[in-house]
Amino acid sequence: MSADTPATGRDHPGERAAADPIRLIALRDTALSVDEVFAAVGDAAAGGTALFVGTVRSHDGGADVEGLGYSAHPSAEAEIRRIAEKVVADYPVRALAAVHRVGDLAIGDLAVVVAVSCPHRGEAFEACRRLIDDLKHQVPIWKHQTFTDGAEEWVGV
Repeated sequence: MSADTPATGRDHPGERAAADPIRLIALRDTALSVDEVFAAVGDAAAGGTALFVGTVRSHDGGADVEGLGYSAHPSAEAEIRRIAEKVVADYPVRALAAVHRVGDLAIGDLAVVVAVSCPHRGEAFEACRRLIDDLKHQVPIWKHQTFTDGAEEWVGV
């Protein structure tokens, strides 16, 4: 291959994970920004970016939700980073970001925003799915829901 012929195949550096792909990990008690998370995972070598946005919905388990609050253990941010490190170890991640809200939220508020960029779309979808699923199952963040009928419940405790 000559100096002016572009590299092809999986041996190109852009096909591999970036050296430091974890760009943003945070817990916030203020409104989340999809634009901030999307900008954090921008990478010229990424052909696919998958973004997941979790919002507060108006119902749960057949009951109408009035609002909710998220509480987090002091280790929660470190746990999100640990999960992110596992994702970047298993996928060719170019960039990754995950932000979760804590405090009181209203219907329609953003509760979590995660994004992953990879060389190809399939890898990005898989890595993003793994990131949000593991975050929801393993990070010590608890949801306290209040319902329009006055009932309340803790989820994830």
